Amino acid sequence: MDTNQTLTSLTTSLLNKSGNLLSKTKPDMVVVQGDTTTAMTSALASFYQQIPIAHVEAGLRSFNKQSPFPEEANRKIISTVADLHFPPTQKAQDNLETEGIVKHHPIVGNTVIDALDYGLDIIKNKQSKEIVNFFLNKKIDTTKEFILVTSHRRENFGEPFKQICNALKRIALLYPDTRIVYPVHLNPNVQNQVYKLLDNQSNITLIDPLNYPHLIYLMKHCKIILTDSGGIQEEAPSLGKPVIVLRELTERTEGIDAGTALLAGTNENKIVSLVQFLLDNPENYKNIAQKNNPYGDGKSAKLIIDYIQKWLK
Repeated sequence: MDTNQTLTSLTTSLLNKSGNLLSKTKPDMVVVQGDTTTAMTSALASFYQQIPIAHVEAGLRSFNKQSPFPEEANRKIISTVADLHFPPTQKAQDNLETEGIVKHHPIVGNTVIDALDYGLDIIKNKQSKEIVNFFLNKKIDTTKEFILVTSHRRENFGEPFKQICNALKRIALLYPDTRIVYPVHLNPNVQNQVYKLLDNQSNITLIDPLNYPHLIYLMKHCKIILTDSGGIQEEAPSLGKPVIVLRELTERTEGIDAGTALLAGTNENKIVSLVQFLLDNPENYKNIAQKNNPYGDGKSAKLIIDYIQKWLK
């Protein structure tokens, strides 16, 4: 990582390093997951060396190449060069077929639910006491009501982030007995604005980014989640947590359709009103919290492995 690195420098570096790694290891197949620049460059490097590519979490589309940026373009590039496509939902599969990708791919759900189940086992069996102490040391009592916030997307830099922070400040003032916990991404475009606008609010706690078990623990114990993360939109329904999505568009429309998530965008007033909708109306909260997760049952990895083994044979 470089300070304020550009997408051009990141892509160039990753493509070179991925290509060198593949030349040395000569794998039978490369599996890429998601839509990051790392996934895109790994797929492209594999294609250049004529190594088969399997894409996990294939077929997600917002149909706007600027949002999420650059992820929407990344996943379309991966779909172009991939040999196997593993869509998590029927809608994702339909998107692939509309683009002319041959239907030989099973709907597998999303591996993030597998990871969530694994993480919950870690919390339950190994780390719960350590995690509780970790948060108490940061003056976060997870037995009391709190809202979890994660927001770091590139397309929200600038004015959208200002709107989000203003909304959080208003929510903190409206609900003084509710804590807002915000693990702040290390990107200076996020850090500078968030700490400038929110660091002096008594019931807002800004902390460093968390490892996965610690983040799951907060998701499990919070009241609601405000996020621009794609993965959290998929994980939260399995924990019975309503999600307010801090994005103008989401490629994970299944959650919106199922009622597990509410799309707020980055409008200050809309964010505040949706939080009030949930916190002031127990029936509204209950209706969303009890919805089923449309993203899978935690068995995605085995389906993918079985299919890859058959295909390689």
